[in-house]
Amino acid sequence: MAACGVILTSTLPAIDGDLLNYVTGVLEDADEFNNANDVYEAVGGVLHEVAQDKETDEILKLCEKLLKAVKVGTDQGSNASTSMILLDAPVHIGARLEAEEHGEGDASIWMVKKDNSMLVNKKKLEKAEAKIKAKQERRAQKEVTTTKQTGSTITASASQAVNRKEQKMDESGNSRATDIRIENFDVAFGDKVLLKEANLTLTFGRRYGFCGRNGAGKSTLLKMISSGELRIQSHISILHVEQEVIGDETIALDSVLESDVLREKLLKEERQLIEKLNATSPGGADPTVSSRLSQVYASLEEIEADKAPAKAGMILAGLGFSQDMQKMKTREFSGGWRMRLALARALFSKPDLLLLDEPTNMLDIKAILWLESYLQNWPSTLLVVSHDKNFLDVVSTDILYLHSKTLDAFKGDYETFFKTKTERLSNQQKEFEAQKQFREHVQGFINRFRYNANRAALVQSKIKMLDKLPVLKPVERDPDVILKFPAEFEKLSPPILQLDEVEFYYTKEKPIFKKIDISANMESRTCIVGENGSGKTTLLKILIGEHHPVAGVLHKHRNLRVGYFSQHHVDQLDMDQTPIEVVASRFPGHTVERYRHQLGSFGVTGELATRSVASLSGGQKSRVAFALMCMGNPNFLILDEPTNHLDIETVEALGKAINAFKGGVMLVSHDESLIRMTCKELWVCANGEVTSMEGGLDEYKRIVEAEFAAQK
Repeated sequence: MAACGVILTSTLPAIDGDLLNYVTGVLEDADEFNNANDVYEAVGGVLHEVAQDKETDEILKLCEKLLKAVKVGTDQGSNASTSMILLDAPVHIGARLEAEEHGEGDASIWMVKKDNSMLVNKKKLEKAEAKIKAKQERRAQKEVTTTKQTGSTITASASQAVNRKEQKMDESGNSRATDIRIENFDVAFGDKVLLKEANLTLTFGRRYGFCGRNGAGKSTLLKMISSGELRIQSHISILHVEQEVIGDETIALDSVLESDVLREKLLKEERQLIEKLNATSPGGADPTVSSRLSQVYASLEEIEADKAPAKAGMILAGLGFSQDMQKMKTREFSGGWRMRLALARALFSKPDLLLLDEPTNMLDIKAILWLESYLQNWPSTLLVVSHDKNFLDVVSTDILYLHSKTLDAFKGDYETFFKTKTERLSNQQKEFEAQKQFREHVQGFINRFRYNANRAALVQSKIKMLDKLPVLKPVERDPDVILKFPAEFEKLSPPILQLDEVEFYYTKEKPIFKKIDISANMESRTCIVGENGSGKTTLLKILIGEHHPVAGVLHKHRNLRVGYFSQHHVDQLDMDQTPIEVVASRFPGHTVERYRHQLGSFGVTGELATRSVASLSGGQKSRVAFALMCMGNPNFLILDEPTNHLDIETVEALGKAINAFKGGVMLVSHDESLIRMTCKELWVCANGEVTSMEGGLDEYKRIVEAEFAAQK
């Protein structure tokens, strides 16, 4: 071991005495090492700790030197003479060992002990292992910090080819084109390319539904258009409904009226002109002021400014604002209602291009029906991202489909698009297989007669023909979306969740529920519908125990484990953490592989799991929330608006996962396709009561449409 010590101290002068003794002690048992890799596995981590500037190859060479020194010492030792002891009787090894430990008996060949200096010092070993572990933790923390910093600072960028002729016309103010064309453009989010050499044409007066997988870049493209990163004609007005209205002292109705910039400008000028006229004597009025005031009156009459308050009130009423709510200050509304205000402002101002990103997320079924009807008569161009197939069927005249970094345009509604896309993929697959078979046939001929002199010319022509054929590319299909809810738990005898004569209110003057009686079991597939403010979310919070009934009783099975998905799940996630850290902070004590497996069950795989939550799309954040909800292995799911931000394929996967789930499910949703796919019972929240709708969703829609028609 002295030779090993010399090699270590000469090669690694920085090695301290404890580590030196530890390494030489490990190398003492030479029979354990057959090659340098064995030595590296045993002490390589410690050597890297000492020599942080050395590469793996250099440490391996050092291990080879140590191996040679160990083997040489062993060979020399084997030549020494050994004394032979002839046993005259059988020896009980256990008894001799015990006697030796107590200092009794003579040493024998069975009890030869190594010198203590040759044993591994446990304290030194623990110290070395602690140093290695600390280094690994520092390295892992550095990687996580870098990932989070990268994720939080990622920004979107866009580039495009500009038509010089159109640019000159636009700059001169002579362009009157109403159609929008963005040609040969790229969009990237950080290092990830979302669109490459894409083309977008929006014809004036058409309504475009925008589809694609979560994270494909739909919302990013809308932001690039609204921010001016992708250049369109300057005379075309754009409004992107993305952020909620800022709460202040402005009345809701006035907030909508102020969105008509031209009307506000004319009204302001009217007030200024009238003040000037009132400030002068009757005979000394400036005739130009009177003339301009007449022009302003004519302009206000032309845009029907006097009808604007009634029109704004109609839009607000359609989106669920009562007469009293229209008179409330914007600061008094929650975030969801402020988003509705933003939508109302957009509908009232009527820009040349209206960009809507998931407008149905904040609406109940009644408001969705109103919005569908209103947008069917939209006078300008509309581009709307939505996961609601029924909404797209009713509203869209065209569909834009973002996939594989390209944009494809389809005429017709979503149903037509889906059929066309399916047929197109089927035809492309058939064409691919036919081309592949043809190539294999030609290649087989070439291989067969390659060395036949009589057919050399024919073989050469076949080779040239293959070279001229286009590159054979397989059909690109989006991978199937799979969501997996927990599957292993025992069945519970009903009822597992029940409300008896429950009353609830925040203030006595406005009761939310009056003596409701409902129950659920492990076979429940219940959907709760109703207007916003009717108490759907409050009912769920009573069931999970977050709110306590004012009167009545909540019964829960002792083995019930509820998984709750909140419609505000995004607000409950730490935007600075990675998905792995989010799950680990709520459920500590598991391995990283366990957290990755849980996230992978909901499609958050690979680098998505190590990016900051802030850099994920809305749908990807929802998947993280699903993974978090199911980490506790729930046997009953309560889902509040689970389809918000999810793409159409993920909504379908959610429906399949709910159907495959062996526990009970209760959900609040306005997504017609999910309701029809999963729910066996429909509950309606209205007027402080929760009632079962016998005719299901069709009957509820019929009642809502009748009310909507009566209001018209």
